[in-house]
Formats: sequence, structure tokens, C-alpha cells
Amino acid sequence: MTGPRPFVVLYQVATADGRVALTPDVLLMNDPRWPKYTGGGYASVLARHQPDALLEGSGTLALPTDGPVDWAEGPAKVEPGHFLPREVVTEATRWFAVVDSRGRVAWPFRQFPYPEWAGTYLVVLVARSTPRAYLAYLQRERIPYLVVGQQSVDLAEALTTLRSVLGVRSVVATPGAELGGALLRRGLIDQIEIEILPILAGGRRTPVMLASAELAADEAPVELLPLDTTTYADGRVLLSYAVA
Repeated sequence: MTGPRPFVVLYQVATADGRVALTPDVLLMNDPRWPKYTGGGYASVLARHQPDALLEGSGTLALPTDGPVDWAEGPAKVEPGHFLPREVVTEATRWFAVVDSRGRVAWPFRQFPYPEWAGTYLVVLVARSTPRAYLAYLQRERIPYLVVGQQSVDLAEALTTLRSVLGVRSVVATPGAELGGALLRRGLIDQIEIEILPILAGGRRTPVMLASAELAADEAPVELLPLDTTTYADGRVLLSYAVA
């Protein structure tokens, strides 16, 4: 049984036809065709909700490294359980939680090196099956992690652990389609904000906002209650809904 979890706001930026990218297999951050509108994105959603943590998936991140990564080389000794360096926990004012049970991301920092993100520290969500060498790498770099799940990260356990261990009461999730779909199917979304861009992408394999298992014939869709609509001068529209 899981305990109380944080309030979760899912925030997505999408084309008018619900696409979160323009081409399959091209990371959004590397696609110059994606509109660079001002006034939206992380800055606006942080100002609106003042979350204790942001939640992201490893698949949407492509971070540079300063050299070769050696976590897959040979056996590694790691301390069991969560890893929470005291010097990080006492300084953190906000967390950037990343689901990475397979150990895919090499991090060039543990605290975001931007003035507007001061006090925001990484915490990696891993599973008991995560390669021990990757956990050893995180420990060497003094990057906190929480062990939540067996073969993969259990999102419900991750959220309740963020609250019980780190005191997180509110989360803004800005995930890709797979993680967003997983949150939807687990019933872990309380509010959703969709920032619609005035463009169309089309495509048969281009990622959509939420990718998940199909609804069964006897399953009902998730109902939403409208909260607010904001239209911007550049054509963007921000839609806000509560999950019924």
C-alpha cells in the first residue's frame, strides 16, 4: 500500500494536432523547426505552480558529458537503499526528478547551473534492477537517487517516496509521451495543462502527448473539468483542466 503522494500537474507543449515533436526519432531540443515562443515553457509553469519538484523521463534528455562514461565497466560496490548526500539534501529548495531505471543519462552537474534554477538539484529515480555500476557512478558524483520499484520505476511508489523522504508536496511533470501515458494509466495526474502551438505536424509515427496501452472496450476515458483558458498574442493557447 502506498501512502499520500504529491499533487501532480502534467504540463505538455503540443502542436494543434497533439504532437509533441515534428519527426519521429528527433529529440525536440535538437530540432530547430520547433517554435521558440517566448513567455511559455518551464519559466511560466514554475511561476504558476511553484512546485517542490519537476518530473521528467530519461528518454527526453540528451545531456553532454565531459569525458568517457565508465559505469558499465566491471563490478561496482554500492551502498544499499536510497542515496541522499546530506550536503545536497540540506541545500536543495527544489528537485528535478528523472526516471532512469536503466542508467541512461550521464550528468554534467547535480545542481542546475542557471541563476533562475538556483537550489534545484537532481534526484534520479531508479529500480532495484538498475545496473550497480550506474548507481556507483551516481554515488561518486554525489547525485541523489531513490530506489523505487523492482524491474522498473514504480511511479506511485516514486511519488509517495518523494513526499515521505524529501517532503515533496507538489510536482510538475513535463514528460515525453511514454512517461505521460504511464502517469495517465496509473491515475497519478491531478491537473493537466496543455500549451497548444499554432502549427500542425501530422504523421503516422510522430509522438503524441500521451502514449499508453489502449483503452479496453469497457474502460471509460479520463474525464477533465475545465479550469482556465489563456490565449497569447503569438497564437499559443494554454488550456488548464482538473482531472475529475
